[in-house]
Amino acid sequence: MDKAKIEKAILMFIEALGEDPNREGLLETPQRVARMCEEIFGGLGIEPAETFKVLEAEGHNEIVLVRDIPFYSVCEHHLLPFLGKAHVAYIPNGRITGISKLARVVHLCARRLQLQERLTTTIAESLMTALRPKGVMVVMEAEHLCMTMRGVRAPGAKTITSVVRGIFLDNPATRAETLALIRQSANV
Repeated sequence: MDKAKIEKAILMFIEALGEDPNREGLLETPQRVARMCEEIFGGLGIEPAETFKVLEAEGHNEIVLVRDIPFYSVCEHHLLPFLGKAHVAYIPNGRITGISKLARVVHLCARRLQLQERLTTTIAESLMTALRPKGVMVVMEAEHLCMTMRGVRAPGAKTITSVVRGIFLDNPATRAETLALIRQSANV
C-alpha cells in the first residue's frame, strides 16, 4: 500500500472540499487516513483459501455453523462502509478447520474494497477450495451507509445475500435446517 500517495490524495480531497488542510483538526488527517487504510484494507493481496489450517476429521459429516460473525467492509461504488453479520456453514467431507478460521476468512475477505455479493461468494468459494466439503452456505446481512447517508436515505434497511454450494444447493432439507439454525435465538 502506498501511504504517501494516500496522504497526498486525502490532502487534495480536503482542499477540493473547500476546507483548510492546515486547520488544527485536519493537520494530521492525511496520515491518519493512510494508517486507517492499512488496517481496513489489510485483506488486499491475500488469498483467503490459503489462510485455512486443514485438519483431517473422518466421521464428522454434520453441519458446522458459525453465525452472527460481525463484519464491516467498504463499498467500492461510493467508498462508504457497509456492516452487518455473516453466517457461515459447511458440512465436512473428511477435512475440517478450526471454527475461528470461519470468522477469520469473513474478516479477511471484508478488508478490501468490496461488493456484498462478491464478498459472500468469495467466502463460500474459499471454503470450497480449502476444505473440499460436501457443501457450503454463506448468508450475509448488512446495512449499507451509501443507502443510509445518501441517495434513498433508508436507515436500517438490510441487504441479504446468500451463496449455497454442494449439498446445501442439492438438498432442500439440509438448506432449510441450516437456515433454521441461523434464525434461532442466541439464547437456545
